[in-house]
Amino acid sequence: MRASQLFIPTLREDPADADAVSHKLLVRGGFIRQVGAGIWTFLPLGWRVHENVVQIIREEMDAIGAQELLMPVLTPAELWQATGRYGIPELFKLTDRNGRPLVLPLTHEETITFHGREIRSYRDLPQMLYHFQTKDRDEPRPRAGLIRSREFIMKDSYSFDRDEEGLDRSFDLHSQAYHRIFDRCGLEFYEVEAESGMMGGSESRDFLAPAETGENVLVTCENGDYAADLEIARGIPRAPEFPPPLSAPEPVDTPGTATIDALAELLGLDAAATSKAMPVVYDGRVVLSLVRGDDRLDEAKLAAVLGGAVRPATEEEIRDTFGADPGSIGPVGVAVDVVADETLREGQFVAGANESGRHLRGVEAGRDYEPSFADIRVTREGDRCPKCGGALRLQTAIEVGHVFKLGTDYSIPLSATFLDEDGTEKPLIMGSYGIGPARTMAAIVEQHHDERGIQWPASVTPYDVHVVVLPGLEQQAEELASTLEGAGRSVLLDDRDLRAGEKFADADLIGIPTRITVGTKTLEDGAVDVRDRATGDERRVALAEIAQIR
Repeated sequence: MRASQLFIPTLREDPADADAVSHKLLVRGGFIRQVGAGIWTFLPLGWRVHENVVQIIREEMDAIGAQELLMPVLTPAELWQATGRYGIPELFKLTDRNGRPLVLPLTHEETITFHGREIRSYRDLPQMLYHFQTKDRDEPRPRAGLIRSREFIMKDSYSFDRDEEGLDRSFDLHSQAYHRIFDRCGLEFYEVEAESGMMGGSESRDFLAPAETGENVLVTCENGDYAADLEIARGIPRAPEFPPPLSAPEPVDTPGTATIDALAELLGLDAAATSKAMPVVYDGRVVLSLVRGDDRLDEAKLAAVLGGAVRPATEEEIRDTFGADPGSIGPVGVAVDVVADETLREGQFVAGANESGRHLRGVEAGRDYEPSFADIRVTREGDRCPKCGGALRLQTAIEVGHVFKLGTDYSIPLSATFLDEDGTEKPLIMGSYGIGPARTMAAIVEQHHDERGIQWPASVTPYDVHVVVLPGLEQQAEELASTLEGAGRSVLLDDRDLRAGEKFADADLIGIPTRITVGTKTLEDGAVDVRDRATGDERRVALAEIAQIR
């Protein structure tokens, strides 16, 4: 491909609204362009990279026996109504000219389950089906280029099995395939425990790629034996410094102490020896959640414990329920359910007395109140690993894949059943497995770049070789490009009428792994300069040997 004919509008400056490295470099390199908030066009270079990622995914899906199909974007609303997901706020909804409700799906569980109803017998199982299709998501805050967009292409695959053992096998096959996919894409990644969210099911795992900018937080142990998404991570905090124990709670006046720090300073205590009351509303009723004073409540963990979405209680709801200002409430003597973090299981803590301006010293779970215990705190940097006691590290990451054990969450409401060997009708056992090629592409850029531009791994690069030709040497460059293409290498030939420095700058920005410069010395010695984009190593190679370069 001649650069003079390629639509490649490179930019010298970063876009004003870009924070993520991948956003900046993919726009500047002429790979993508924004049409609207969270809506992107892949330009020719970008589409080549995207499709290289797609092909890697396709090859690995085929290798585990999955079959490719294509399901529609436009979907009848009745399928989503049947599974109870029609009310998801991120779902785009529309009606046709006859008033029939439709959705633009953000995932295809409902549609694949509709097709799964054609599986009649256990003899037809297992089945694994996948497709690449456009998804639409009414994202409230699209950001970071391809990392959080409103329209994107997703690889969805789905498994149908007769029992949990079969689901485990399908799940493991996809996990192994995902490891091969991300390895081939040149990514550092972690498979971690994750929260299932709107997808449901009994278990899910994320594939997280560490990045400077990401929507997720990856938690890893310094000893390498633990990794999890922050939403589900478990960490062991330092032990509190407790005052001498009391035989019963002791009231203490604490006027004007609206924060934990102020309370700890007033009483001369370690903040970790206090408890923080966080009332929430779940299913129309107030529930009191408790964490240690130096911790933060993880609402996602609490919602998982309670079994549904929660919201913070209002000041009015707090006063009506506890009879005190928000800063003075606690678990003793209340008539609501109490969910306490595991860190409050042992020891005595200072807690609100449910009287404005007063607290109680020496409050002990099990003696003074009866909570249910769960891990509901936000894991922090420096917490200890639950497996080995090593220090935990937090880093931002991009979710590039997610796998779910759905079980019968979709097959039962959509009546997708099969006749088992014993003659009974049973619901199909399902799994769901997603990868975002665009997010994978962004993650690759986040991990493979320098101050000059992108450094594409050879597996996904838009072209294998970037040939830069200086004026007067066009014939030699074309012959070289023909030789490389004859050897099976794809070539971008920069034949534009630009200064050498501009061509070199664009070559570094675009990031093709190998750059070959055809310059004035080529006429003298019959050789060219071959430069490795990732390492910067440069060597002189004879034209007669150019077909063998790697």
